[in-house]
Amino acid sequence: MIKDRMNLDKIKELNIIHLDMDAFYAAVEEKDDPLLRGYPVIVGSMSNSGVVTTANYEARKFGIHSAMPGFQARVRCPHGIYLRPRMNRYREVSEQIFSILHEYTEKVEKISVDEAYLDIKNVDINPIKTIEKIKKRVYREIGLTMSIGLSYNKFLAKLASDWNKPDGVTIIDRKSIDTILPPLEIKKVHGIGPKSEKRLNNIGIYTIRDLLQLEEDFLTDLLGKSGSEIYYRIRGEDNREIDTCRERKSIGVERTFHNDTSEIEVLKKHLKNFSYQLSEELIKKELHSRTITVKVKDEKFKSQTRSRTLSTHICDKDEIYEIGCDLLDEIEINKRIRLLGVSGSNLISRDLKQLSLFD
Repeated sequence: MIKDRMNLDKIKELNIIHLDMDAFYAAVEEKDDPLLRGYPVIVGSMSNSGVVTTANYEARKFGIHSAMPGFQARVRCPHGIYLRPRMNRYREVSEQIFSILHEYTEKVEKISVDEAYLDIKNVDINPIKTIEKIKKRVYREIGLTMSIGLSYNKFLAKLASDWNKPDGVTIIDRKSIDTILPPLEIKKVHGIGPKSEKRLNNIGIYTIRDLLQLEEDFLTDLLGKSGSEIYYRIRGEDNREIDTCRERKSIGVERTFHNDTSEIEVLKKHLKNFSYQLSEELIKKELHSRTITVKVKDEKFKSQTRSRTLSTHICDKDEIYEIGCDLLDEIEINKRIRLLGVSGSNLISRDLKQLSLFD
């Protein structure tokens, strides 16, 4: 890992930037009201059933993080300043930031209102100077800080941006990956989610160093198609391109059961858990869903789905669960069920007036 300036010849292949605004929602609130600075600021639900959307770094000292239940946050930090989110304002500031980014390159992949990848291979300026210019302009014109990672692919750039928060810049080149990657926990690898992490932990794989000992065929058998991608990713190879037209079509949660069941109450118990996970994912990605779909697959591998398109967009966990239960009741279950899933589609960016979670 290299944090200092380097000769241009040594960094000409480092052309992928990942940038992440620091505690974005809370930072916007502090920008608009400077009296908040220095205090723990938590943006999110005002009710016990809601969750934290963003916490500033003062609040994180108390163990508060995004997606944490609101009542837990209040227990850990009762003296914190709790604010309702202002989505319209955050999107307004986000548009100002992305307007600046597009002045440096047209190849910008927007991940969310406060996160993006940039491809700067066609930018004539030294990559280090490009990063410095972006950071200085955003701070000077908008008053916010960001953390930036620079590397030769998306996986390493994302990893780098998480390394030195807040307001940091970290660079990962090919020579440094043999030092950086092996000690990291496997959850740091793009493509390894909680389910894959648990599966790997069960066979004694906890770090990338452990993961490097596994053959590609073994990883593919264990994790499916993503196993091959992960095999090369932990060796510093990631061929994903910057997607300037990125649009998420749907988000879903589904599981295959260890023991098939036809008990409707057991299925609804799982459905409740999945609905809550879907809600957390929608909140994390700042999305709302208008269409909820429930899917089941029985012991004979026959699939059935039921969907409902609503008059408004939602992300509330209890609303998703209630609709999911109605849809599950519409499915004729005459065989044991081996797979259950719930998903949201017809996605839009969140709007404050639509957020029943924060009503």
